[in-house]
Amino acid sequence: MNIGFDAKRAFYNTSGLGNYSRSTINLLAKYFPEDNHFLFTPEIENAVTFDTGRAKIIQPETDFYKFFKSFWRSYGMTTNFKKLKLDVFHGLSNEVPINSHFLRTRTIVSIHDLIFIRYPDLYKPIDREIYYKKFKASVHKADKIIAISQQTKSDIINFLAADEKKIEVVYQGCNEIFSIKKTELELQKTRQKYNLPQQFILNVGTIEARKNALQILKAAHFEKIEIPIVFIGKRTDYQDELEEFIEEQKVKNQVIFINNVHFADLPAIYQMASVFVYPSIFEGFGIPILEAMNSGIPVVTSKGSCFPETGGDAALYAFHEDFEELAAQIKTALYNSEIRQQLIEKGSKRVLLFHDKDIANNIMKVYKSLF
Repeated sequence: MNIGFDAKRAFYNTSGLGNYSRSTINLLAKYFPEDNHFLFTPEIENAVTFDTGRAKIIQPETDFYKFFKSFWRSYGMTTNFKKLKLDVFHGLSNEVPINSHFLRTRTIVSIHDLIFIRYPDLYKPIDREIYYKKFKASVHKADKIIAISQQTKSDIINFLAADEKKIEVVYQGCNEIFSIKKTELELQKTRQKYNLPQQFILNVGTIEARKNALQILKAAHFEKIEIPIVFIGKRTDYQDELEEFIEEQKVKNQVIFINNVHFADLPAIYQMASVFVYPSIFEGFGIPILEAMNSGIPVVTSKGSCFPETGGDAALYAFHEDFEELAAQIKTALYNSEIRQQLIEKGSKRVLLFHDKDIANNIMKVYKSLF
């Protein structure tokens, strides 16, 4: 099978959409090596380094499309579909070319979340308008839709009036490096590299309002939890709000921000943490929950949204606006040795539901269902 991928995010996004894109490409190459892959990207200069295997990279060929890169991605790249004899084109990050439905190539779009509709205040009006038009056009033009959770499937139907029969739920997994136990020497080197304490509460994800990190600080202050808190993720203006709270409560020595962490160092950081706390308001799936469970640490996350789909009975939950409930769950995960051990054991079993091979097989089933 000849498969094309919208790979822009694979080359230029270091977090959610990028991780999903790279993972999907790599898993399909690993478990279905007989297929030919074509990675469509407007450019590759200063791109994220990842193993593209024997996949062929497709870029704009004319001066017009080299200059108008977004137009090439939305329209011009389809000129290559017939030439490459593509059987399937997979839009990995919420969109497919606007003219793709005129072609013989079957199209699939992965929709990750519709947070911009659920929580419009978190986005600029112009961004919301663009996202809405692109997402709605894509779910109606694509032959199949992959939703990364049942929550996302429900939102696609309710907010975009998509045909339920076209939608398949294919869960995500997390990179296999999180399941590899680090040696004491490796842990110590990572601890020294980032100047990490012996015990700490961990939060991983872009430091933005939707991730709701302020609730962790409020919870720790409310219950006088004095264990250091480590926030790992890209800085946004929201970090200023956290730093203001830290200054007011005079807990600067308890909080560590690390805005640039090499991905390869993350497993060791997870494995050294005492508990992973993820009070996000809303997510499409919540991969960091799986990363933590794979790393053998207990998880406290939010009620509702997709989080129970990911965490099941292997996590503790709190309402994302209730820092008192969050504080109680953090204390349980930290200090109740029986429940703590149960969470770790359940987490190690829970992650087996999101095995790489199963994910690859489920994606391939969607592809083959079109023929």
